[in-house]
Amino acid sequence: MKTFNTAGTCRPNEHYMVDITERLEIIRKMVAKGDYFCINRGRQYGKTTTLEAIKKQLSNEYRVFKISFEGVDDSYFENAATANAAFLRLLRREARNAPTNDKVKELLDEVAPRGLKSVDDLDFIDIVTELCELSSNPIVVLIDEVDQAGNNDGFIKFLGGLRSMYLDRDSHPTFKSVILAGVYDIKNLKLKIRKEDEHQYNSPWNIAVPFNVDMSLSAKGIADMLAEYKADHSLTFDEVFVGQMIRDYTAGYPFLVSRICQIIDAEVYAWDKEGVLKAVNSLLKEGNTLFDDMQKKLTQFPGLSDMLKSIIFGGKRVSFNYYDKDINIAVMFNFVKEEGGATKIACRIFETWLYNYYISLDKSSSIYQFGEYDKNQFVHDGFIDMHLLMERFCVHFNEIYRPGHDDQFVEDNGRKIFLTYLRPIINGIGNYYCEAQTRDLTRTDIIIDYLGQQYIVELKIWRGQSYNERGEKQLVEYLERYNLQTGYMVSFCFNKTKKSGLLPPVELNGRTLIEAIV
Repeated sequence: MKTFNTAGTCRPNEHYMVDITERLEIIRKMVAKGDYFCINRGRQYGKTTTLEAIKKQLSNEYRVFKISFEGVDDSYFENAATANAAFLRLLRREARNAPTNDKVKELLDEVAPRGLKSVDDLDFIDIVTELCELSSNPIVVLIDEVDQAGNNDGFIKFLGGLRSMYLDRDSHPTFKSVILAGVYDIKNLKLKIRKEDEHQYNSPWNIAVPFNVDMSLSAKGIADMLAEYKADHSLTFDEVFVGQMIRDYTAGYPFLVSRICQIIDAEVYAWDKEGVLKAVNSLLKEGNTLFDDMQKKLTQFPGLSDMLKSIIFGGKRVSFNYYDKDINIAVMFNFVKEEGGATKIACRIFETWLYNYYISLDKSSSIYQFGEYDKNQFVHDGFIDMHLLMERFCVHFNEIYRPGHDDQFVEDNGRKIFLTYLRPIINGIGNYYCEAQTRDLTRTDIIIDYLGQQYIVELKIWRGQSYNERGEKQLVEYLERYNLQTGYMVSFCFNKTKKSGLLPPVELNGRTLIEAIV
């Protein structure tokens, strides 16, 4: 029976997969036009699986070489000559199962013997030309894990050689199409091998056409995959609802989709809202290669980290500009996406992971310690006593932050302060995320998921009574959308005459609002 897979290439006969036929058809048309291009996506975004599917789809029409630079020693990319040799040896390995009378295989056996260390540029061009002349079908080359070679100038020069042959293709035969796959875009490979003050963005492969294919998994695609799983296991559940919910949390990130399904299957959770929330919680608590890589990137690129913090904690609207270095890097690693001209965190799971990560760096703070101390007071029969939680938050907040002295810090970090208090209270059992439509400099709605229950807390800066009343109406609209009876509001107020603490409950359109001013 098939399984959900999060390790290595997904195979249709072994693993539950979302149908990617539409994606493959777009790529097939690009190859038919002779396009050279890069498939650049974050870690575990289905690049290798896509390449394997492309190879199978194209094999009847083209001679396809699918190779990978993974595991190739860096010494092979010290210069162009050694990179040329490494490339030919990988082609030879890929051709080893061809018939003995295959002319392309025979030539590769001759020019790329085991132990070959270097091939100069002129010989390399001649060999590629002869390979293309001998092949009965046009040659397409798929190169996976190009990042493995990206630390070296030799690889950049190797790409320049492919570029030269492409530009001269009317005079001398060359590869029909070359597809590179990796995390780093070619123009950004120099981020790995150049100093910060050196020019970084001149591409040695500017012949590549844009690859704008959406590789995220759609809600319908996820639902169709779950329908197959449901039939195989003789289960009954609403795969459309579950598929949409998984999509809402993951934005279709392939690893996250498969991992949630894998957890539900392995832990025998119900395929419903509560089961998905349990799986999301389990996912966010585990260590995995994707989250490990995210942490590494935040350390490697401090500007990226600062920008992400300003978005999730400060409510800052960062206008999307592809040529902004930090945004460009964030897009490349799939941390963010463009939405309505603004830079948004790519998905709820990433956002919650980022909250947890940054808050974990602040565990020694007083507000975190108060949350750790108070946490056993708030949960009764599986429900969070939000009224008491807000009351205690007000007390601790006023103990720590002095009016008039910490106002700017609080205005910039109010969301972080509340979430830092909340985190140890729900840690290990619940999670939270921000409603993207309400995150701005003055207002954010926090959605808390805890043991199948949801709570909405609006965090905002106090801007006067009329603004507060508009906020109340907006919060009621969200309560109606989530079918919840009670909502909560925390206002950070900097008036010298403010009265801190809980206010009398507000009844509005049949909903109850519990408000606190700090």
